[in-house]
Amino acid sequence: MADEALFQFLHNELIQYVYKSAEHGEMENGRCITKLENMGFRVGQGLIERFTRDTARFKDELDVMKFVCKDFWTSVFKKQIDNLRTNHQGIYVLQDNKFRFLTQLSTGKQYLEHSPKYLAFACGLVRGGLANLGVKSIVTAEVSVMPACKFQVMIQKM
Repeated sequence: MADEALFQFLHNELIQYVYKSAEHGEMENGRCITKLENMGFRVGQGLIERFTRDTARFKDELDVMKFVCKDFWTSVFKKQIDNLRTNHQGIYVLQDNKFRFLTQLSTGKQYLEHSPKYLAFACGLVRGGLANLGVKSIVTAEVSVMPACKFQVMIQKM
């Protein structure tokens, strides 16, 4: 319980830090979101390295995505992804109906415009974890009603 509160507090402070430093400079919203995503990317790389240390190799990218949805997501957010969908052509949609970083904000559309800054770090976490597993991807997030959100993972073929 205490570690969940600390993680939530740290995430909120990261957002405040990035946006406060942007006020002193001329960094706009897009660059702040990019900075948060890059922080998440690095953290995701490190976490996936620790979590897969004793795991057998994955057969394909679907196995990698299942690992991210079950084990990785559970370790970071204390719950599994609610729904994983794919078109079997490199696009995966991960749906979390009660995303941890959005539950404290609202349960409606009141703060919908602020959701990108609360999702950027998580997008980076997923992208960094996948990158360390050899899967190059683009991760985006969308919110229609809080606290539910969908993460779209587009696999980049090499």
